[in-house]
Amino acid sequence: MASKAVSGNKARINIIYYSMYGHVSTLAKSILKGVEAAGAEARLIQVPETLSKEVLTKMHAPEKDKNIPTLSFGGEGENTVTIEDALVNCDGIVFGFPTRFGGMPAQVKAVWDATGGLWMKGALIGKPISVFFSTGTQGGGQETTVLTSLTNFIHHGMLFVPIGYSSPLLGNMDEIHGGSAYGIGTFAGHDGSRKPSDLELKIAEHQGSHFTQVATALKIGRAAMPPKEADPPKA
Repeated sequence: MASKAVSGNKARINIIYYSMYGHVSTLAKSILKGVEAAGAEARLIQVPETLSKEVLTKMHAPEKDKNIPTLSFGGEGENTVTIEDALVNCDGIVFGFPTRFGGMPAQVKAVWDATGGLWMKGALIGKPISVFFSTGTQGGGQETTVLTSLTNFIHHGMLFVPIGYSSPLLGNMDEIHGGSAYGIGTFAGHDGSRKPSDLELKIAEHQGSHFTQVATALKIGRAAMPPKEADPPKA
């Protein structure tokens, strides 16, 4: 089963993220700008929280933005999006999350652990995906967080789209900043007090545009291909 996409040449990009302290959600909004600037339809979707309110209060985590829909593991609810809708009914996915010891947090892993049914149907084969992330420090997982997430995408047959060094801002040596060839990242600091810099937000916007161009090209190219049952072109 091939992954579904919306009709027409305009791509639909879902920006799915988990953010505890707001760093990843801030990057997501800049990526949204880049996606829309590149001519695509964009949708922000939050990964649901698994920690209790009591724990979140002790961790001084702010309230989530209730205006942004949340992924649902079960049936549809108020301002929710099912996992299948979020992952299948789009032309590309940009997924963001903070690191947990160099890997994705349990909240995000729970989403991919719930995609067995989609894997059985091959629903995500050929779906382009890109990632963005937040770490506490420079050595806190700006590359390993992405690398350890790739197994989920690869088993689904998805197409990972890095940004490489398509933005010269990634090579900026005048200030400390997150990000790598894998995608944009930010540093939160040990206490979470550091916020995404203007430089990081510009790279995030670039990533949104870069990814959208790739996803749109795939969409248009696939639409131009002859049906599988059609006779092959004669030499």
